[in-house]
Amino acid sequence: MTEAGGSALRVLAAGSSAGRERLELLDRRGRGGIAAEIRQTAAEIVGRVRIGGDAALLDAVHRFDGDDAPSAAALRLDGPGARPRAAGGEVEPPVLVAIERARSAIEAYHRALLRGPGVERVNRDGVQIEERRVAIRRVGLYVPGGRFPYPSSVLMTAVPARLAGVEEIVVATPPRAYRDSPVLRHVLDLVGVDEVWGMGGAHAVAALAYGTESIRPVDLIAGPGNAWVAAAKQQVASDVGVDRDAGPSEVVIVATAGAPAECVAADLLAQAEHDPLAVAVLVTDSAGLAESVRAEVDSRLADLPTAETAVAALERHGAGFVVADLNEAIALAERIAPEHLQLMGEAAEGQASEIRNAGAVFVGASAPVVFGDYVAGPSHVLPTGGSARFASGLGTDDFLRRSHTVRFSAEAAAAWAGAAETLATTEGLSAHAAAARLRRGSEDRETRP
Repeated sequence: MTEAGGSALRVLAAGSSAGRERLELLDRRGRGGIAAEIRQTAAEIVGRVRIGGDAALLDAVHRFDGDDAPSAAALRLDGPGARPRAAGGEVEPPVLVAIERARSAIEAYHRALLRGPGVERVNRDGVQIEERRVAIRRVGLYVPGGRFPYPSSVLMTAVPARLAGVEEIVVATPPRAYRDSPVLRHVLDLVGVDEVWGMGGAHAVAALAYGTESIRPVDLIAGPGNAWVAAAKQQVASDVGVDRDAGPSEVVIVATAGAPAECVAADLLAQAEHDPLAVAVLVTDSAGLAESVRAEVDSRLADLPTAETAVAALERHGAGFVVADLNEAIALAERIAPEHLQLMGEAAEGQASEIRNAGAVFVGASAPVVFGDYVAGPSHVLPTGGSARFASGLGTDDFLRRSHTVRFSAEAAAAWAGAAETLATTEGLSAHAAAARLRRGSEDRETRP
């Protein structure tokens, strides 16, 4: 099979040379997939803000955000003298209703699974172990806004953070997004974030991670972002907690007989319009379905306001792979390990329980990824770049840390000291062994070397 000429969606046989080349490109889209120049520039920006504080941050905001704030302190968008957050009257009633329905669904989902701050105890023969779950004190949430404001990202990050017991929620978002979007300001007020700073991109991540004279550093940074944000998170990950590489959006749709081509095409474009680096891939065992989807994509692009972005994404990381059978389709999807995996068609939908490598799985034509973006309940902050092989979506657990407290009675210490001493000696750690030996009891210490 050859590529369909002139179409935005390349239809390829997965086993062809062109198909293998496209798959190898997808394999490299993670950390190595971020362009070297982006990684290098992000590292330079992070370094400048870390060392230069307010002055370096303000320079970056002027250059990259196009904002003319007179000082770093003035980047505080909800501070004294700043524009107040939106009252409900600035937002259309249908939007207010949709926001509240989404917030309720997100809160209900995370509350049902919540294991909040608390203590678990394990006792055995004089040994007492307590595991404490403690909410992270100060969290920075990155809310994208370079192309469009994303109030949904506030809901998807701040709601689970607050449920987990986070004391201080700090939001960084491009200043233009805050000022231009009353919906964003309303949602920030609705969820009760504590600080809002007008800064986006790598410099925002650096300021959250290391702080400046005007901004106190946070303990964890969470939230989706573009390649610059992902690269900056990688730079700061050894110094501050980061949720995951939540980079450009991804969808793989495995479609078999009976899948509606119009739904497949619509859902591919829904992800492709996010970002020129987004991933939108169809995998099917039906060449006829692939061609129908290709034609539907082209038809929809003709009237799509975001067509330029969607076409760029399809050209870079998009494809319609035709495979021999369903087993090969699932194996290919698992290899890509996408942020979102959709299964459409009765045969594909029957494989839902077998999927291991996907951030989230959407089953059937009635469950598009767009519902996961807004109203299903689980956070839409999901692992990207192939990290769904080992990472999970954002939840309340991400805003909690665990620590344990250990107590041994004197009798229990004597009973366990010998085993600890033996293991320490085996590993060549003499001081460890001596520390354990001291707990054996005076009589035992006299009779054993």
